[in-house]
Amino acid sequence: MDKVLDYIKQYDMIKPGEIIGVACSGGRDSICLLHYLNSIKADLDCEVVAINVDHGIRPTSALDTEFVMQFCKDNQIRAYKFKGEALKVAKEEKLTVEQAARKVRYGVFETVIKKGLVDKIALAHHQNDQAETVLLNIIRGAGLNGARGMEPVRDGIYIRPLLNTPREEIMSYIDEYSLEYVEDETNQDTTYARNYIRNIIMPALRKQFKAVDKNIVNFSKICATDDDYINSQIDLGLLIETKDYTKIPLTYFYQNESIINRVLMRVLARFTHQDIERKHLKMIREFAVEANNGSTINLPMKIKVSKEYEYITIGQFKKKNLEGEHVFKKGRTILDGYGTIRILESKVRTEPKLHQHIIDATKMPAGAVWRYRKEGDIFSPLNMGGTKKLKDYFIDKKVPQRMRDNIPVLAVGNRILLIADIEISDELKVTDDTVRFYKINYEKDLI
Repeated sequence: MDKVLDYIKQYDMIKPGEIIGVACSGGRDSICLLHYLNSIKADLDCEVVAINVDHGIRPTSALDTEFVMQFCKDNQIRAYKFKGEALKVAKEEKLTVEQAARKVRYGVFETVIKKGLVDKIALAHHQNDQAETVLLNIIRGAGLNGARGMEPVRDGIYIRPLLNTPREEIMSYIDEYSLEYVEDETNQDTTYARNYIRNIIMPALRKQFKAVDKNIVNFSKICATDDDYINSQIDLGLLIETKDYTKIPLTYFYQNESIINRVLMRVLARFTHQDIERKHLKMIREFAVEANNGSTINLPMKIKVSKEYEYITIGQFKKKNLEGEHVFKKGRTILDGYGTIRILESKVRTEPKLHQHIIDATKMPAGAVWRYRKEGDIFSPLNMGGTKKLKDYFIDKKVPQRMRDNIPVLAVGNRILLIADIEISDELKVTDDTVRFYKINYEKDLI
């Protein structure tokens, strides 16, 4: 344990004045980490608190929480406890118990961070855990990203001070300070993948290869170095991101597979915390090259992938309420599922700004309404001459199919006068003779 403080400083894990929440189950590793960080908090100029999460999996888990709370009371450590329902989450979201427990746990961590109760979360993973993780990832078919294992610092929030510390040193520390801890009986259940690796595979490997843990960890560090280099070659500058989706140019899919896989993993990580499988990456790559424009596929993580002209769009698209009509009027009009349209009348001619249309107010026909597109709509594009179906106009303008139903139009009957934030009809265009103007501003909801 002598080198742990150096490891913390090497990766700048803890800054002066920070509150460090130690994820403490009451087990040997987390008790060791909590006790150790609390003993050096003056050296680091930080505060240490305990975060206990009862996943609700075992009947005895409440007793473990009581143990942690008493340990913290005895050592004058502030503590927070939380109760989750991992079994319920697993059933409702069709996850394994391990996945559900992780989701519950990290949901708590995110909550305490957002509420400002702590600045960072310290996790008690050690060197042997790292070796098990790397081996498990390889068995599951991971690439370099999985073979690099766990990071000392992730997202600037999650820190692992013991990641370079062998289990033997943790056990010696426990003995040195006569620290009590609890044993989770499910740790012996080898139906869980990690327990099978920990209790069956790794002991057999250690018996034959004495330095197996250290060698696997060294291998993971080599993988991390190579992975970092490949990632440094990725250009994300051409990606288009909104809150709901990311658009990837099709040209990306003709790059080296190592590059596009990493681009996809970064994009998918925006929308899911679940592990991303190689088969999903292959599915998207093949879809991008082979699928017809307008095609869509669904991934298991409630993610949709669409091919839209020169782009592959990946995201989670919510169904919007797009019903009803709104009479054209000056002032503010709110369209559910789109945003706000503001209309001002003016006698001064100016050039349109971004997200603004300017039309001839004297040419606005009676009975015009804001609505969404319908079958049979027709449109006369500005300065183009003639009329075409609105559907054909959208195709010509390469408006993605999934977006066409979400764009408001100003219409009289089936005659489209204006397509919100895209184009006005030739019927409403401003000329040198125009004396009154409507300035139409579009403010889209960030949903």
